[in-house]
Amino acid sequence: MAKSSTRTVAALRAMHQLMDEPRIFDDPLALKILGDAGREEVLQASTQSDDPMSKALRIALAVRSRLAEDEWAGAYQNGVRQYVLLGAGLDTYAYRHTANGSRIFEVDLAGTQQCKRDALRAAGMGVPETVRYVSTDFERDDLDAALGSAGFDRKAPAFFSWLGVTPYLDEQAVFRTVDFMARCAPGSAVVFDYIVAPSLLAPMERLALEMLGAKLAENGEPLKTFFDPVRLEEQMLLRGYRTATSIRPEQITERYLKNRGDGAKAGNVTRLLHARV
Repeated sequence: MAKSSTRTVAALRAMHQLMDEPRIFDDPLALKILGDAGREEVLQASTQSDDPMSKALRIALAVRSRLAEDEWAGAYQNGVRQYVLLGAGLDTYAYRHTANGSRIFEVDLAGTQQCKRDALRAAGMGVPETVRYVSTDFERDDLDAALGSAGFDRKAPAFFSWLGVTPYLDEQAVFRTVDFMARCAPGSAVVFDYIVAPSLLAPMERLALEMLGAKLAENGEPLKTFFDPVRLEEQMLLRGYRTATSIRPEQITERYLKNRGDGAKAGNVTRLLHARV
């Protein structure tokens, strides 16, 4: 995950803690990890008028984090002890859960990981012994080798959380990572998000995506890859997964957004997919 998107995601996650009630995703360290300057920016932003795009992004980020951690909790209950965050950014899971006996592998670009180490140090947050930082560029490096060097056990099942990454990769790199996870031990699973192919979106959804894509491109992070949900599920099964399910907006609403008073709803531009090996 690139540096600019890393900070943006972390700020939106922190804003969710302050602006959305009830919270979908609880992260008591979301503000702390941003440092003094980042915290002040978020606090100031939270007092201003709430534009619809910002709210939609916050809700989408909160839902994807909640779903991934819920599915990881289920995997943990079933005996899985390896948690791999692909594109970890400033995710705080490992620093909120320091004594559950799991091994946590945070995978990201070397520069992003250095920024995180600096942020943790500035916030007075130590790195638990269970955490391993794995520096990898998904489009250039061998993820299998990088994780192996960090102590990842290919013979034991693992749960992978892969959020906010696939849209920025070319399709070949996405499926190279998909294939690696498919070769992991039975009982492994992954939750990842992706952007729906624009041709399948409604006109207003396409417009919103175009606006977001233009802004990201200006920041040097163009969107590269989009998927048809049905075809993606088929590809996952062909590549060796036992199950592969894209979670529809109405399912997200039923699970996390039902009976809210703020009108928050699941969008259709991004989807989450849960697959099991």
